[in-house]
Amino acid sequence: MMIMRLAPMFLTGLLMAQQPTPTPTTGGGGNAGAGGNAGGVASPNPGSTTTPFPGRTTPGQNPNERMQFPEMGPRPIFISGKVMMDDGTAPTEQVVIERICNGSPRPEGYTDSKGNFSFELGRNQATMADASYSNVDDSFGGLSGRGTNSRSNGPGSGPQITERDLMGCELRAALAGYRSDVVSLSGRRTLDNPNVGTIILHRRAGVEGYTTSGTSLMAPKDARKSYEKAAKLAKGKKLAEAQKELENAVALYPKYSAAWYELGLLHERENRVPQATEAYSKSMEADAKFIKPYLQMAGLYAREQKWKEVAETTERAIKLNPYDFPGAYFYHSVAKINLQDFEAAESAAREGIKMDSQHRIPKLAHVLGVVLAQKQDFSGAAENMKLYLKLVPNAQDADNVRKQLAQVEGNLAQASGPKTAQ
Repeated sequence: MMIMRLAPMFLTGLLMAQQPTPTPTTGGGGNAGAGGNAGGVASPNPGSTTTPFPGRTTPGQNPNERMQFPEMGPRPIFISGKVMMDDGTAPTEQVVIERICNGSPRPEGYTDSKGNFSFELGRNQATMADASYSNVDDSFGGLSGRGTNSRSNGPGSGPQITERDLMGCELRAALAGYRSDVVSLSGRRTLDNPNVGTIILHRRAGVEGYTTSGTSLMAPKDARKSYEKAAKLAKGKKLAEAQKELENAVALYPKYSAAWYELGLLHERENRVPQATEAYSKSMEADAKFIKPYLQMAGLYAREQKWKEVAETTERAIKLNPYDFPGAYFYHSVAKINLQDFEAAESAAREGIKMDSQHRIPKLAHVLGVVLAQKQDFSGAAENMKLYLKLVPNAQDADNVRKQLAQVEGNLAQASGPKTAQ
């Protein structure tokens, strides 16, 4: 039986698995949730020709030819509205507004502190760092140093959306643990009223874990001020000052789970692993239902190859929210492979793939391929490894995966036996 070894090269590829796969342009931070975006702005007058003075001809111009006037370029389409929870309150955190076209989601913008949103479609005003797309979600601009799942090239970088582009498209709000109403964008025109009304978020049954911390709502005023100041400092790349403000916030309010989490991200970004681990642990202690620190801890444990801890941490995260975090299933599957529990590894990988329909974590296909190879399902293993290479042909671990695929195909050929001559 072939044994697929999980060498350091595999682990290296594992830790880069959270980077999304570019997809054909669909709009905003990519989304796919994404999104991978074409980047580049359409010319306002593509290929148009003009005549300097109407009614006159210019040298070389055939007077019998019909004059050509500048073509009107695509006009911007603006969207505004409001997001509310099903109990009538405003969201307690920023909510991503996604445009979904042909089943492919792409973030377009965020709500403000009152739940309002306003943006121009296709201008990528959402710089994604959302835990539903990866295991990184922080209000400090993705400062964990592991990258975000944004496929955006930055605000204002996307192609301008036309009325024709909106055929079959919908708008929705995206917040882990909640189901959103949808607004149809089909038939929307440039000069239409931009206000699409209120989008309601409905809590999903069976979800206990959320990307907002309940303890944050009880933080005293001074602690909140330090937290908010830290966010501004971090976005300005003043990390040392941001760290001091976060430390002040948790000193004033030790149960400030969100502040502990952001402090952990800053430590992790600077590769201060023990301090990051302590901060994430404090975050989980302060609010056991705040899911973000679980996912970060799983990543730290995986780097150190502490597979039992990875499995335990991700199991808790999956129980808190089994719907929104394919990254948790990814880490859980890898941990179970290394713990030689291949049945559990296969189950986790398949669940992750099922919810990750946009292949935001393509590494799940490779992980499932490794599991199936261990179970001597060489056909299934080859299929999934090929899928991974198709999704990310230039992945840093692509050569290693191709070697594994060659082994799998060799075993498959051997299992098939020699063909009988006709």
